[in-house]
Amino acid sequence: MSGTDSRRTTRDETHEERADRRWTELMQEIRVAQTGVQIMLGFLLTVVFTPTFQNLGQTDKTIYLITVVLGSLATGALIAPVAFHRIVSGRNLKPQGVAWASRLTFAGLVLLLATLTSSLFLILRVATHDHYVPWLVAGVVAWYLCCWFVLPFWARSRYAGRDEV
Repeated sequence: MSGTDSRRTTRDETHEERADRRWTELMQEIRVAQTGVQIMLGFLLTVVFTPTFQNLGQTDKTIYLITVVLGSLATGALIAPVAFHRIVSGRNLKPQGVAWASRLTFAGLVLLLATLTSSLFLILRVATHDHYVPWLVAGVVAWYLCCWFVLPFWARSRYAGRDEV
């Protein structure tokens, strides 16, 4: 087909082919994030059964509970695209499925960021009891924000329109 066909994108693929490609790419991305968040949640869930947990102050126990809830929410959001795909599969909704799965994945990444932040804060509080912990955590969060969001959004705006992928 020619490049003038309105059903073709700049990569010379139909909208259906593009949706298939984007779905495959998204599933690969989710596999990486899912594995990390599931391992972290698994470790978090065991902490409550350790003797040290009982010695934590109420503030640290509250931070722990918030961390577990955030990890559970992140896990749910990162697994949701699989359930979404299974439920709408075969109904000619692939482009919409890709859009929703992408939104859920982004929400999962934001929740993963919150889980990592909360986990790091709790661990450093318990390990050091020092006043610099919030500053150290803020530095790590700034790094995550740069790597996960600032750089990709900068690249997206900088190179937008050059190649609609």
